[in-house]
Amino acid sequence: MWFLEAPRTFPHASSWPLQERHAELVVFIGGKTVKFSGCSESKGIQYETDNLDFKVRTDGTIYATQQVQIPSEQTIFMVTAWDHQAVESWETMVRLLVGEKSQHKGQKQKGKKNTSADLLQQPSDTLLPWRHQQNSHGLRRQKRDWVIPPINVPENSRGPFPQQLVRIRSDKDSEIHIRYSITGVGADQPPMEVFNIDPVSGRMYVTRPMDREERASYHLRAHAVDMNGNKVENPIDLYIYVIDMNDNRPEFINQVYNGSVDEGSKPGTYVMTVTANDADDVTTANGMVRYRIVTQTPQSPSQNMFTINSETGDIVTVAAGLDREKVQQYTVIVQATDMEGNLNYGLSNTATAIIMVTDVNDNPPEFTASTYSGEVPENRVEVVVANLTVMDRDQPHSPNWNAVYRIISGDPSGHFTIRTDPVTNEGLVTVVREVDYEMNRAFMLTVMVSNQAPLASGIQMSFQSTAASPFQSLMSMNHPTSHKPQLIRLEEGVPTGTALMTFQLWILTGSMQQAVRYSKLSDPANWLNINATNGQITTAAILDRESAYIKNNVYEATFLAVDNGIPPASGTGTLQIYLIDINDNAPELQPKEAQICEKPNLNVINITAADADIDPNIGPFVFELPSVPSAIRKNWTITRLNGDYAQLSLRIMYLEAGVYDVPVIVTDSGNPPLYNTSVIKVKVCPCDENGDCTTVGAVAAAGLGTGAIIAILICIIILLTMVLLFVVWMKRREKERHTKQLLIDPEDDVRDNILKYDEEGGGEEDQDYDLSQLQQPESMDHVLNKANGVRRVDERPVVAEPQYPIRPVIPHPGDIGDFINEGLRAADNDPTAPPYDSLLVFDYEGSGSTAGSVSSLNSSSSGDQDYDYLNDWGPRFKKLADMYGGGEDD
Repeated sequence: MWFLEAPRTFPHASSWPLQERHAELVVFIGGKTVKFSGCSESKGIQYETDNLDFKVRTDGTIYATQQVQIPSEQTIFMVTAWDHQAVESWETMVRLLVGEKSQHKGQKQKGKKNTSADLLQQPSDTLLPWRHQQNSHGLRRQKRDWVIPPINVPENSRGPFPQQLVRIRSDKDSEIHIRYSITGVGADQPPMEVFNIDPVSGRMYVTRPMDREERASYHLRAHAVDMNGNKVENPIDLYIYVIDMNDNRPEFINQVYNGSVDEGSKPGTYVMTVTANDADDVTTANGMVRYRIVTQTPQSPSQNMFTINSETGDIVTVAAGLDREKVQQYTVIVQATDMEGNLNYGLSNTATAIIMVTDVNDNPPEFTASTYSGEVPENRVEVVVANLTVMDRDQPHSPNWNAVYRIISGDPSGHFTIRTDPVTNEGLVTVVREVDYEMNRAFMLTVMVSNQAPLASGIQMSFQSTAASPFQSLMSMNHPTSHKPQLIRLEEGVPTGTALMTFQLWILTGSMQQAVRYSKLSDPANWLNINATNGQITTAAILDRESAYIKNNVYEATFLAVDNGIPPASGTGTLQIYLIDINDNAPELQPKEAQICEKPNLNVINITAADADIDPNIGPFVFELPSVPSAIRKNWTITRLNGDYAQLSLRIMYLEAGVYDVPVIVTDSGNPPLYNTSVIKVKVCPCDENGDCTTVGAVAAAGLGTGAIIAILICIIILLTMVLLFVVWMKRREKERHTKQLLIDPEDDVRDNILKYDEEGGGEEDQDYDLSQLQQPESMDHVLNKANGVRRVDERPVVAEPQYPIRPVIPHPGDIGDFINEGLRAADNDPTAPPYDSLLVFDYEGSGSTAGSVSSLNSSSSGDQDYDYLNDWGPRFKKLADMYGGGEDD
């Protein structure tokens, strides 16, 4: 018969988490009470079972509450031990095996021990896997093998090793010498020698710490043989289970998770799922993972925009207000904790969830200007005549941002089309049909812009999505090259000298690249500088979005580029600066003056504030009275109506009529907020039953007494007297000026007299020229051979030209006279110098004429001359050919 002895407690059990101490206790019911031991030494321990048929007393004894009929050979239930003082608990599984009563109790055979007695004499933790009984007739029959309970070994035990697990014995070891051995994985199969057994005593040991995540269970077989190797007992199966400990943190599948959610999504919208796995036993609390959100960045518009399902890891939205134009991405830190999320005992790990707010078309495109202009060349097509710029806050280069332009009026003949620049999103107004200047002098196009994607539900088209574009037709194109506007975004208030961009333009002439110099063409506020050589644009002053030069938050400047070619080529470029508002203007109180009745509850003063900034750097405003002087808060009070308006009223029951300066502190909602102390002049006056100031009350409220009024009237009379005296003096002076005699005789006064001069001759009409001398000689030999005084002065002589002195670039003022005299002498001595209209002398006509004699043109009646060749000279001589060629026929 086999005996299995197990230790009552596991070594170093105190190293386990107290709430995780698990053990399996196997007891056998054979008709008497079996004591449950192992925790009975502790005081204040209470036990509970999940089986109503069995209970555990305070001393650890298991008993049946009623007569139990067990249909099978075993029953299993859980026992929980509670220590209410230490707030700890333990669980163990109890397996009750059904035993048989001996029918031959008290009978013994000589020379042999009673088996039942031996069984009762065995220690309470020794089990007999096989029981051998002998009947009264001396015959031995073997009962069925007992079920060996599994052996539980905690992982990560600290030793010392080897550590005893159980002792295996056979009841025959008192008769013969037995050798014990074990086989299986962990003994004689890899991993080798995890377990070993003492061959003599049968004690089985574990040799090293166990790791449940490496291997959760082992199946071994125990053997018993005699000294000759003969089998004494049949092999028995041993099952060893490694008890899990919480020694593994949850591990996320990914360290970074990426998800997305549409802007404007409603609360409860699914975003993504994060998953963490725990290598510990998932059937126990060691492997049960729970999730929670640790932080969210940024915390706008709420610090809790998302929530996570603690069991599944699903992240959903929990608040409204997702706006991609304000926050494009959220970073959420998610924590996974085992032990069902218990932060005191569980192990944790974190991962990052990046949530992108995807764009929806909730911002319609808007033109940056209400009117665009351009010039259309005549009889040319595929020419861009204007660039239409739009602003769209949606995701760039997406269907929600891409602009689609449409001409809705002004082009019935289809001369134009508008194409979209895929990079800048500008509308390029292009001529697609030739324009006739005589037919169309000007066009007025109305253009509408929209997106490729439809607007989101509830979003209306902006009135700035329509613009007018006047175009003028030109007969020809002859203007500098114009380049597309460059748009940059910049916060207002950047310091002077900030580099904005580099405007580069290269003009190519043939294959040679010319150098370019840059200059400003238009800078209305004189805010910019441009480097003449490299085209870098910097700020020359602080850019102010609230300036009068800003239109729709855009400042526009134009620059000119000119190369050094011959002739020089030029080009222009436009820079558009979109200024982002910062909170640089404090609010101003309005109105500045008001009146109120001297008694309260009759009327109040409605006040508001004006701020030159734009949202979100304006309202809601905070109105309050200063604490100093104390009379302000004593006499006045402010009641807030809403974010933009408040009411100023009297706090006391009566205030004397007069004009009072009431300071009010107004603070805006910018970041950081700005405040301003404005003074409102309040006229307090007596009022009638309608709450209006009376006439007497108005004068009294103004603070003017009788003496003040008399003083004002005297000042007015004195001023009128001075004006009258000045007018009389001016008239008297004018009269004296007209009566004064001239100091010179009018006949001697040469002013305004007409001077007469004699006329010259009649010009060329008075000159008699002999034009018969103007005949071209056959050659120039006679000119070259003539004497020095005989030549034509209207021809350029064929001689070497004289060398003139080099003219200085900037003559010295003292050399101007010499310079003029030298030039005069050079002109007089230059034989090739004009004028050609001087008196011409011709003394040689030359021989012959290249035109031949004209005597042959004399009419002749003789028929000897043949004029038929005139027909070959063309249509110009057709008339002469008809007159002379056919004379005989006529």
